[in-house]
Amino acid sequence: VHHKFDLRHETLFLAVNLIDRYLSVENVMRKSLQLVGITGMLLACKYEEVYVPALEDFVIISDRAYSREDVLKM
Repeated sequence: VHHKFDLRHETLFLAVNLIDRYLSVENVMRKSLQLVGITGMLLACKYEEVYVPALEDFVIISDRAYSREDVLKM
């Protein structure tokens, strides 16, 4: 995702940090890990990037494994 959207390295580092912190306090089923990942990346983009990919782009890049609503609920 980071490479596909040509994001800053700081965005990737922040996304990993957010994901790690979330997983340290929440039990997440394996089938939901990708959802946690794309949500963490979306949040990191909103903080670090000048141009943030659209939420729909994150849904598409996850091969529509999750809906827009799933990401927003996360």
